[in-house]
Amino acid sequence: MSNFNFTEMQNMQKALQEKYREKWTPLSPETGRSSLLWMIIEAGEAADIIKKDGDAAVIGNIEVRRHFIEELCDVLMYLNDVMLCYSITPEELESIYLEKHKKNMERW
Repeated sequence: MSNFNFTEMQNMQKALQEKYREKWTPLSPETGRSSLLWMIIEAGEAADIIKKDGDAAVIGNIEVRRHFIEELCDVLMYLNDVMLCYSITPEELESIYLEKHKKNMERW
């Protein structure tokens, strides 16, 4: 998995979209808002695990940790859907992420 990256994740999301194209709403700018809202809901589900089980359980309890990571995967899946809806490439994300990181490193 050392090459697991946004390109791979987006390819996987495209495959899911293709498999369920008859059941799921197609990814488009019009559905991007819904994908973003679902992503936020999934982030809330991850936060609920921390609230319910505590930080130590996320680190030390295998079942809680797996559930927490699964929710984070849902967040990433919806993030990739949002990117696909708005035609944001992994290269664009990387470029702007690096710019933002540099800006944050130079703060204060």
